[in-house]
Amino acid sequence: MTTPPSGPSRRGPEPSRGRGRVRPQPVEEDAPTLRPGQLDRSGGPGQAPPARAPARPEQRAAPTPMEVRQERMAEGQRLRATGQRRTVTLPVPVQAVRSTKGGAAAALRASARGGERVRTTWFGGLLSWVSPLGWSVLALGTAAVVVGLLLAWVELVTLGVALLVACALCFALAVGRTHPRVELTARPSRVRVGQHAAAEVVLHNPGHRRILPSRVEIAVGEDVRTIDLPALRRGEQVRHELPVPTDRRGVVEVGPVRTVQEDPLRLTNRTRVFGEVKQLFVHPSTRPLESGAHGLLRDLEGEVTPELSMADINFHALREYEPGDDRRYVHWRSSAKHDRLLVRQFQETRRAHLTVIVDVDPSGYRAEEDVEAAMDIAASLVVQSIRDEQEATVVAGDRVASRTTIPLTLDTIAQAGVGRADLLSSARRAAALAPDSSVVVLVTGPRRAFLELQQVLFQFDVEVHHVALLVDGGASASLRRQRGMTIATVGGLDELHHVLSGLSTA
Repeated sequence: MTTPPSGPSRRGPEPSRGRGRVRPQPVEEDAPTLRPGQLDRSGGPGQAPPARAPARPEQRAAPTPMEVRQERMAEGQRLRATGQRRTVTLPVPVQAVRSTKGGAAAALRASARGGERVRTTWFGGLLSWVSPLGWSVLALGTAAVVVGLLLAWVELVTLGVALLVACALCFALAVGRTHPRVELTARPSRVRVGQHAAAEVVLHNPGHRRILPSRVEIAVGEDVRTIDLPALRRGEQVRHELPVPTDRRGVVEVGPVRTVQEDPLRLTNRTRVFGEVKQLFVHPSTRPLESGAHGLLRDLEGEVTPELSMADINFHALREYEPGDDRRYVHWRSSAKHDRLLVRQFQETRRAHLTVIVDVDPSGYRAEEDVEAAMDIAASLVVQSIRDEQEATVVAGDRVASRTTIPLTLDTIAQAGVGRADLLSSARRAAALAPDSSVVVLVTGPRRAFLELQQVLFQFDVEVHHVALLVDGGASASLRRQRGMTIATVGGLDELHHVLSGLSTA
């Protein structure tokens, strides 16, 4: 058994001692070097591997694509850090052109913008009169003339000349026409859901020449209505009435009016736009409520609160004078009787102010129709409060109306959109607009959690009357009080009067 070598390098075996010459033994170069105390896996501790079994080189697995990519990224970061590589950010148009599809789309958009600029600016905008079909016929005629002249083809030249002459004649017809004077009115400008509304168009010929027949296009909401305008003599006018859909709450845009004059071959298309866009407000449905008996706001001149004040109309008691009190409120007769100054003390009265917050998020309701029912309920409450000469504030999504008239309040509700909204942000906005609210009503659906209702309503002061109206089309009217809130459930606008009698500010 051999002992491990003491040095870092291994020596060969001891030479044999004999009579003859001592010959050194060959040393294996491939044998690994063992440190003192190191365990040789091929044998025991300190044993060298066999002399004729050279160590095999360690085989490494091929790198994966991810490892190659990471190595390239690390090498690129090192080169950029040392300044040997610079990063150049290409502009957006260059990045779009790098791909074939994006480059083609960018080229098409650029050519379209350039063509539109040429048609509207060159020759006073006369090129915009030519329709796409006219440009095609003009290009075909020009190509036919050029190719026919090059090939000495008489028939092809004749065809090209005929096409060019047709384009010239159609353009001449468009130049010589006049346009009528157009007046657009929407009457009435405010209607309720289901009421009749119409847009009236008056076409008048103020010139000295006869106006040839043309076509009039009017945008009504998302539709485009077409009117065939007959020939108008000097001073003649025609009227057309177009019905406006009012089946849903919202704002219907009517206009603008466009007159389109075309030739028989439709090679030219001369269009002019008249007037502005008229807005027709479709207000939500409302129900009249009994004046002063709707339960929410009971007072007309102000409601007495437990807060004490030194300047009001409701007398409370007398107290001793303190430095800083107004001497106008000194009760001299009582002061002379008690031989000390006594001043009047009043109870603070607050003007009734109704604040209504409408939940416009459909996820809080069972059906989309309940959102419109909530709008109708909010409009009815606010309108009745304004008619009772009380202040009112309504917040519906991103639309707000505070201390204004009935038409403007209904316009605000008509403009309110339906979609995802932050109800808590709406409540905070309402509290900032109406910090003196006496009653706050949250109109929402039954899918809102109770804690969420409580969080929204208690953005206002504790002494404010908190009411939550849950609109559920499949439920019956009910009323309950829970943790400082009044929670009412209604199926729709028709059931609102059943629960209003219990919504009193106790």
